[in-house]
Amino acid sequence: MHLESLKLVDTLPSRIVFDAGAGMKLVVEPHAPGVFRIRCGLPEAVAADILPGVRARAHADVLLARPEAIGEAVLEPLTGPAKGWRLVQGDTTLEITTNPFRLQVERLGKAALSLCEGGIALQDALWTVGFDLAREEKIFGLGETTGDLDRRTETIISDAPDHRALPLAWGPSGWGVYVNTLSRVEHDLGAESASQYLIAIEDKTLDLFLFAAEPAEILNQYTQLTGRAGQPSLWSMGVWVEQHDAHSAAQTAELIAEFRKQNISVDGVLMLPPTAWTYQDSKLLPEWDAERFPHPKQAIDSFAKHATHLGMHTIPAVSVESTTFGELEDRGWLLCNDSGDVHVFPGVAATAGQAFGLLDLTHRDVLNTWSERHRHLAEEGVGATACNVQFDIPDNVVARGGESAAVLRALYPALARRALFEAVAGHKVPPEGVVFSSDLFPGAQRLLWQSAPRVPNTWEGLQQTLRSALAIGASGVPVQMHAVGNASASVESMTPELYLRWLGMAVFSGNFAFQSHPQLVPTAFDETTRGHVQTWLQWRYRLIPYVLGAIEDAARTGLPVQRSMALSFPADQEAQRWDTQYLLGPALLVAPAMQPGQDIQVYLPAGEAWWDLNTGWRYEGGSVLTVTCSLGTLPVFGREGHMLCLGPTAHHTGEFNSARILDEVWMFGMPVHNPVVMRNKIRVMQMQGSSYIKGLEGLKISPSEGLEVKRRGAEVRISRAR
Repeated sequence: MHLESLKLVDTLPSRIVFDAGAGMKLVVEPHAPGVFRIRCGLPEAVAADILPGVRARAHADVLLARPEAIGEAVLEPLTGPAKGWRLVQGDTTLEITTNPFRLQVERLGKAALSLCEGGIALQDALWTVGFDLAREEKIFGLGETTGDLDRRTETIISDAPDHRALPLAWGPSGWGVYVNTLSRVEHDLGAESASQYLIAIEDKTLDLFLFAAEPAEILNQYTQLTGRAGQPSLWSMGVWVEQHDAHSAAQTAELIAEFRKQNISVDGVLMLPPTAWTYQDSKLLPEWDAERFPHPKQAIDSFAKHATHLGMHTIPAVSVESTTFGELEDRGWLLCNDSGDVHVFPGVAATAGQAFGLLDLTHRDVLNTWSERHRHLAEEGVGATACNVQFDIPDNVVARGGESAAVLRALYPALARRALFEAVAGHKVPPEGVVFSSDLFPGAQRLLWQSAPRVPNTWEGLQQTLRSALAIGASGVPVQMHAVGNASASVESMTPELYLRWLGMAVFSGNFAFQSHPQLVPTAFDETTRGHVQTWLQWRYRLIPYVLGAIEDAARTGLPVQRSMALSFPADQEAQRWDTQYLLGPALLVAPAMQPGQDIQVYLPAGEAWWDLNTGWRYEGGSVLTVTCSLGTLPVFGREGHMLCLGPTAHHTGEFNSARILDEVWMFGMPVHNPVVMRNKIRVMQMQGSSYIKGLEGLKISPSEGLEVKRRGAEVRISRAR
């Protein structure tokens, strides 16, 4: 069935209903400023005033944090030969023509997104939707990538584990598309036809959100719609160390003690699989693995005495060799095949290679029991959890509530990770907590931290981990936790130069972890290299207030911590070519070294002025610079009109004064933007060409050239020097 003609049925400021023929209804909502929702299907499926069932509501909660429309539009008939209507919502409009059916979103009088020939069609519960693509248009988002951030010419399948997909796509010219479903979606990004973006959706109902705005505003509206991340705890912003697979908990604690002696900063330790807790005989709740952790409290205390917190792996699974397996099977608490038998998954690292059954987390009692146990573990002193459950679930697996395997591939990791976040966050307001995971799924942007991909210890591996962070950031995920190297790969190519360049990039990111591999720990290198490591670690801890503020930005605006050039400067086509440099938060432009050598090229985006953090020199944008950097520096530029709030030098966050973690403020020209900072009240007021900053008493103020700073109690006045 092709949508060829429409008949207007009902109009409200927030909803317009059309008869699409064949018993179908097309519902159009001006959902939010610059956002239109398009739904098509049977009347009972698309009616906004009919509450879905309990199961459908649970699915909707995973996908949408704000399902209700908050926008309104004025409906006008089209004039001229075309018959149809125009929905006007501020500077965006949606034109709908009938017989033949066409749809076009416009912004500022220009077409942003248009249905291509063939438009919308349905055949055997498979919806196909096509949009026109301009010849030079790039496409960003849609999840992780190992190559170019521009996804054009790719085909991406939502439930294929190796595609690492997320559901938002957008273009720099000001359009975005989000397919609101847990079912399988295939995105053809100009692969079959260079002039078309084709979407195939295996669902009974078509549900699309169309965006018309600048990319930053698209992420803002998308994350308002689908949910935003909570805050991390302060200690989790410090440096992490990943346990080595040959080390016991006691040996890892000894390594942390050695780090303290060597003045190497660290706050958290992530223990490797297998899981710290297992289902043991005759118990329906996971208990500490008695072999690895015979005395759990002593193990936690051995790290706590060095001001270090523990992160532990977990998995909602039970070994088939456990007597608990049969009892959970009898209760119906495990995922089954369509024959009714429990599906047995092959062993993974988290289960120590033992075959297992997965808890059916779609069952409310199972989910609550699993989450509650992890809340108790958090109360025992476990600082964070890690959980990877994005398995390739076979098509014959079905949940107790009837969810198909295709739905489970998206739904299951969302349920597991959200349950863990609620367990560790407890009743904190605002909720704070960290759950490590490499899983990507609709709604992944609500949760911290996203684990980095495991890449080779090469320059190409460094490029890949950075590009993956920028790609998922462009897809709405706020933070990728970088790993400095890969303990499971060959370390032959990890030279001191590569190590320091990798560390430098990671310092200017959301956060990172050292590897405990004997050749990847900072103490494995020569004295000169260790000196540079100390410099970079000092930078990391000083940046914590700023990075926390950037994460707070993500909670308010949806913008990631590491922001690609295409996301930050969509009108500057030259900037989009520089896909391994990025903005850290709103104020810092970072150009990490991606190949050997001290000469690093950096492009300064046009229309802005930039201040070199290393020299203090000011440059106008629109130019390419070649910067010579030692292994202890990188090209980092402050954006004029912004401020950089820095904390004190520390070896762990416990040395911070939690009431005031700021030490210094750097200003890049006359401040016209609020500084990005958290955990210290700062307010910037603009008054007749001057800025008054409140809350900075006792801090060192570093003014940019041509500015004058005067103090009066807790008030600092910044004005142009005369």
